[in-house]
Amino acid sequence: MQEFTPILGAVAGGVFPALAWLWFWRREDAPHPEPRRLIALAFFAGMVTVAVVIPIQKYVATFLATQMLIFTAWSAIEEIMKYAAARVTVLWRREDDEPIDPVIYMVAVALGFAALENTLFLLSPLAGDTAVQTILTGNLRFVGATLLHVLSSAVIGVALALSFYKPQRAKRVYALGGVILAVALHSVFNFLILNTAEEHLLRTFGLVWLGLVALLAVLEYVKRIHPMVTSRFSM
Repeated sequence: MQEFTPILGAVAGGVFPALAWLWFWRREDAPHPEPRRLIALAFFAGMVTVAVVIPIQKYVATFLATQMLIFTAWSAIEEIMKYAAARVTVLWRREDDEPIDPVIYMVAVALGFAALENTLFLLSPLAGDTAVQTILTGNLRFVGATLLHVLSSAVIGVALALSFYKPQRAKRVYALGGVILAVALHSVFNFLILNTAEEHLLRTFGLVWLGLVALLAVLEYVKRIHPMVTSRFSM
């Protein structure tokens, strides 16, 4: 049983914080919450996406010369695949019936992705190094990488929300714009991580927090989006 302790600890440290964030974000859709089974499906889809993304990232890295190019490509792969996972599993369903819904589903996918990714990151410290390092690793990923996944995926969700009642062509344009912006945010964060001294990393994570505050403000606008109704009597 003792040999499974590091694995169980990594799973707990990776999954439980993600579930806590998921509970928080579901409250944003409290008036008309999405079915729990679909939230769970989106979360699970995000976890599966990690297994798909890792081999693709390793393959693509062999063709790139610099670390910055590698991290930019990896950011693009992650954001595209998270969006694809949401599109395949939940975004086509009839329950996705109001603008806030795609944001919630994208966040659920992002948190599922972060849960498994964090678990894999925690496995190494838990397996061989000190408890202090494990706590630090978990805390940094909790406040940093996890929230980055939420922010970048939520940006795509907001783009989908803003185009919710628009024609199909406009929806595709907005979705593409959302993915591009998500990749840009993810890439900038990775660039800052690579070029920031370890003692100043919390400043970089602070930028993610500011982004989330801005996102919450945007969500208040999203909640007020309604279809335009044109009266037959209008001139």
